[in-house]
Amino acid sequence: MDPLVLGLLVATVTMLILFSGISVANGLLVVSAIFLLTFDGFRSLELIPEVLFGKLDNFALLSIPMFILMGAAIASTRAGADLYEALDRWLTRVPGGLVVSNLGACALFAAMSGSSPATCAAIGKMGIPEMRKRNFPDGVAAGSIAAGGTLGILIPPSITMIVYGIATETSIGRLFIAGVLPGLLLVGLFMAWSIFATWRQGGIDVLAGRTFSWKEKFEVLPRVVPFLLVILGVLYALYGGVATPSETAAVGALLCLGLAIVIYRMTDLGTIWLMLRDSTKESVMILFIIAAAGVFSYMLSSLFITQSIAAWIGTLEVNRWVLMLYINIFLLVAGFFLPPVAVILMAAPILMPIILGAGFDPYWFAVVLTINMEIGLISPPVGLNLYVINGIAPEIPLKTILTGSLPYVACMIIAILILCLFPGIATWLPDALMGAAVT
Repeated sequence: MDPLVLGLLVATVTMLILFSGISVANGLLVVSAIFLLTFDGFRSLELIPEVLFGKLDNFALLSIPMFILMGAAIASTRAGADLYEALDRWLTRVPGGLVVSNLGACALFAAMSGSSPATCAAIGKMGIPEMRKRNFPDGVAAGSIAAGGTLGILIPPSITMIVYGIATETSIGRLFIAGVLPGLLLVGLFMAWSIFATWRQGGIDVLAGRTFSWKEKFEVLPRVVPFLLVILGVLYALYGGVATPSETAAVGALLCLGLAIVIYRMTDLGTIWLMLRDSTKESVMILFIIAAAGVFSYMLSSLFITQSIAAWIGTLEVNRWVLMLYINIFLLVAGFFLPPVAVILMAAPILMPIILGAGFDPYWFAVVLTINMEIGLISPPVGLNLYVINGIAPEIPLKTILTGSLPYVACMIIAILILCLFPGIATWLPDALMGAAVT
């Protein structure tokens, strides 16, 4: 069978199996086994265990459970609420200070936890009721938190970036740096829309904040600053070449766990056990997907599907930006139905040769891909963040949450267009700090 036709058949069967409700990892293993057995015989099945465990034989993978534990330690405390409170007090005189502080808290908490749902839950529990109490529109209150939560997979340290780095064999440290300025760009766009939408719907009076004394401003800082210093230390260790991502993640997890115990008195063994249990479950899930995706990639390569698709794309006489448009549409649709980790691991083997062949920077593309995945987090039918917001603010109809999130989807699309026009937003800082990338 022609490899291109076979590739189309693989894509169709994969979508059907994943939509059946089976877990992503098991679905990828089933698809891989079916096609290897059918087109390569029984001998290929003997290699599946070797490929499966070989994909996990990577020291960089240790950073995933460590960063997850670091985020879980922070998410298990009142750090999110304190962070929100601190920014609200310090930004009270800024026009629209409350919604600005909410989005700022989302950005900082995303950097601390690396989790989009955790960011939505931690900041939304405090921010949404407060914004509604001060007469902010429900759509802005819910949509801004849902959108702000997506920053967890872009702003470093990001599990999504780690997975991309492992899948494409690119520098994780450089990927982290590449996400900084685009992350700030998104935060700025979110803030601009939130202030405009509030002014348009609620009038200028809603944007005015209350006044806090200097004592009130400073009293919350001792509970927030230590965690921010840990994050800065982690990023410095990564960017400065002091330690590997795995070593840095381990130290960061230990420090965050220690701070949670010391500052928030998290000494209950039951709470610590639940945190460790949930972190382990999430880590195993991600590592299992990585291993299964390794088998899936082996199947695509063994049946010459990857190579044929890359060669076919190379023969097309299309502008590379038209090609990038098609890739973005594919990523956008995939992100509507699948989690970011699964999309990256499934698409990277196919897309990376195409991206490099078209002359695009892989680190720039990582940012574009991640923003596409962010759109999926606040878009139906999956839209994980939408349901998190609906869970913590059930008095706001899901329709209002969805319509309130759509303008932030437009902000993300604008961010992608800006990155296409000015790719240096993603590549300048890594090149300045680490030198030009070798691709």
